[in-house]
Amino acid sequence: MTVDRRKFITGTAAFGAAGAALAKPALAQAAPEVRWRLTSSFPNTLDTIFGGAEVMAKAISEMTGGRFTIDVFPAGELVPGLQALDAVQDGTVEAAHTACYYYVGKDPTFAIGATIPFGLNARQQNAWLYHGGGNELFDTFLADYNVKALPGGNTGVQMGGWFRKEINSVADLRGLKMRIAGLAGRVLEPLGVVPQQLAGGDIYPALERGTIDATEWIGPYDDEKLGFYQVAPFYYYPAFWEGGLTVHFLFNKERYEALPAEYKVALDTAAKAANVNMLALYDVKNMSAIRSLVGKGVQLRPLPRDILDASYDSAMKLYNDLAGSNPKWKAVYEPWKQFRSQSYEWFRVAEYSYDTYGYTQQAAGK
Repeated sequence: MTVDRRKFITGTAAFGAAGAALAKPALAQAAPEVRWRLTSSFPNTLDTIFGGAEVMAKAISEMTGGRFTIDVFPAGELVPGLQALDAVQDGTVEAAHTACYYYVGKDPTFAIGATIPFGLNARQQNAWLYHGGGNELFDTFLADYNVKALPGGNTGVQMGGWFRKEINSVADLRGLKMRIAGLAGRVLEPLGVVPQQLAGGDIYPALERGTIDATEWIGPYDDEKLGFYQVAPFYYYPAFWEGGLTVHFLFNKERYEALPAEYKVALDTAAKAANVNMLALYDVKNMSAIRSLVGKGVQLRPLPRDILDASYDSAMKLYNDLAGSNPKWKAVYEPWKQFRSQSYEWFRVAEYSYDTYGYTQQAAGK
């Protein structure tokens, strides 16, 4: 067969031009330029938890060729940290990075999406949110606030906090003024604790002045940076109220719905990346931080068993009372409770058995 060289070259060139056009991502051809502002509930000095928003924003920009950008602002620069939800709700900003249990004053149901006392660990929390119906239940609840949510980080199991004086029993909690977030304050109140709600940057001065007697924050890495060990030497574990805190990205629902479908996918993917990254970072950074704190003379203590038992009973009573009085709580809590029960059954079989054996062998020096 004979080929006309000129026709072949012309045809090839035409195909090459068409191929180049097809090779350009459809997103780059049609997507609008979008620029959002995100307010964080965390100071930028806490690089791991604040950094979750930066991880997400960087991924979004790179996935969209710079056409969808999100400017991240630390707590207090645009709005106070504990007003992040309000700023998203009323459209002051398009997005926030926050812990939803900060807003239990509006409705205790906010806490279930983040964490509640004696709740799920990080893996169980992710399982419930992503594949156990949690995201859907939480979004249904948040619709009344004009907000859409995506998980955007997890701290893992937190520490039980810093105390100016040693505590040995429930009796030592009476009259204790403690900065504590979420529903944990309501759980501890019947035990005599006087709960305080303070943003991260306000905790150290209050502890130093004696305005509060104790505080919890997250864990060794962040706590060391905040300097709590300098004024409260007793460090207790674990935080039964935060077995796996999910930090959320909140989006103004109208602005979110106006996004192109491709941008929504990118947002979801970037949020998942931030979620995984934060937990991994804390797991690495806390290893060395706990050793550093003990080396500085910190007194590491387990929470007394009678405090755990009394707190567990208080928590279960609170949840049952809320289920009887708050239909929104009940709509999220009842499915969550069933998931927790079944998840605990499974984790006891493999995870708990494996972890317990390995940890005891390591502790024995083997």
